[in-house]
Amino acid sequence: MIEVLILLDVTNLDDKEIFEKHIVREGFVVVPDEPFVYSGESSTTTFATKAYILEVFKKGLGKTTFDECSLVFLLNETPYPPYIYDKTTQDFELAPDE
Repeated sequence: MIEVLILLDVTNLDDKEIFEKHIVREGFVVVPDEPFVYSGESSTTTFATKAYILEVFKKGLGKTTFDECSLVFLLNETPYPPYIYDKTTQDFELAPDE
């Protein structure tokens, strides 16, 4: 089982309730007292889990409006590179190295 922790940094999200309703319906849990932090478990491979996270959060963001969004996640406490939502492609892209 893979433990998942997702941290979202989103600016001016129009409707957090609609967004989080989608996230919860897809199997993630809102971490109490932590804005835009979600947890969950996966029984698939790390590759499939990563793809699922990106797809679920992309669809959730598509249900509302926002200015900017980036996310990072940990799979079994292993951090993965940050992603930035590209509004032109309507998808998450790897953040450029700084």
